[in-house]
Amino acid sequence: MTDPAWIDAALTGARPQAVGALLRYFRDLDTAEEAFQDACLRALKSWPVNGPPRDPAAWLIMVGRNAGIDGVRRRAKQTALPDEAVLSDTDDAETPLAERLDGADYRDDVLRLLFICCHPDLPATQQIALALRIVSGLSVRQIARAFLVGERAMEQRITRAKAKVADAGTPFETPGPAERAERVAAVAAMIYLLFNEGYSAGGRRDDRARLADEAIRLARLLLRLYQTEPEIMGLTALLLLQHSRAAARFDEAGEMVLMDDQDRSLWDRRLIAEGLALVDKAMRHRRPGPYQIQAAIAALHARAARAEDTDWAGIAALYAALERLAPSPVITLNRAVAVSKTDGPRAALELIEPLAPRLAGYFHFHGVRGALLQQLGEAAEARVAFNQAIALANSPAEAAHIRLHLDRLQAGLAS
Repeated sequence: MTDPAWIDAALTGARPQAVGALLRYFRDLDTAEEAFQDACLRALKSWPVNGPPRDPAAWLIMVGRNAGIDGVRRRAKQTALPDEAVLSDTDDAETPLAERLDGADYRDDVLRLLFICCHPDLPATQQIALALRIVSGLSVRQIARAFLVGERAMEQRITRAKAKVADAGTPFETPGPAERAERVAAVAAMIYLLFNEGYSAGGRRDDRARLADEAIRLARLLLRLYQTEPEIMGLTALLLLQHSRAAARFDEAGEMVLMDDQDRSLWDRRLIAEGLALVDKAMRHRRPGPYQIQAAIAALHARAARAEDTDWAGIAALYAALERLAPSPVITLNRAVAVSKTDGPRAALELIEPLAPRLAGYFHFHGVRGALLQQLGEAAEARVAFNQAIALANSPAEAAHIRLHLDRLQAGLAS
């Protein structure tokens, strides 16, 4: 008998290649997805009895293609089936399919699938939802729970995204070099946003926390397609290094633990080693980009055995470089945290005060400002900032963390 866990992993891993190839055959997202699901059902019946195929992706493509053609026939009994050339540009044999997956077809099919999910006409929320459904294979219920919306609302969101892609007349041909360069940035941004959704969740028991794992899987897939692109190395390294702290970021009660207070023995050294190796490899290309710099910052945190060993001067310098490369008030806010460690809270407060108009609705701005005011002994102003932060908290863990600051502030005043 074939291990069910292996079958599940094989189906998940083969999904991007198989759905991408079926999309090329049928030129329709729904048809490609249905064909893949039919192939998966047949795999669940066949593989435990006959054993796994030499190449699961090739098997799924072949079976899914045949199932898709049967489906087209059933839905169009009175309509002649399109010419074979329209439906497919390869033969039925599993071996040739496996060989093609190792070459340009594999790369182009997966890229096409990612590019379609990240179509520029789609808002970021729809890009992420479509990618999770089509590329990752998450159910509508799983995606809805992760984004804290109703299942029906998420179904509508995904349906609208598919319709918009269809209406846009997206070409299904092999993407050219110029298009790849333009669209890969959108794919990377989608993966980054997906990770942030999971990272901001309140502990690993939160359904959203699983999104971070899926973002890392997609980043590794993108890196496999762009093995020499330093920014994709930087993106993957950043996610790995950030995720390495997952076990230490929340205590048993689900409350947030700041990095300085985390038990660093809980950090995942395997992920750290993989991330550091990617950072070093990316930097050797001498083509710095935003993801690489953020990964370098995360690397300095990861290399510090103790909180007091952190190279805050180096982190502040990296944030300054990132600020020049991609100006943003959020980056300036992060640089201010590093500056507070090197030059004190007053210098950091002076740095963030001009950001107030642009970050008035940002939770972390008020949290950082409250912490700096607390360090300066300005309790009344700190309390106001903390209350503003609680009102803007994105999760119960964030709100609980700020309430802890307020409790400490109140205890200090009482004493």
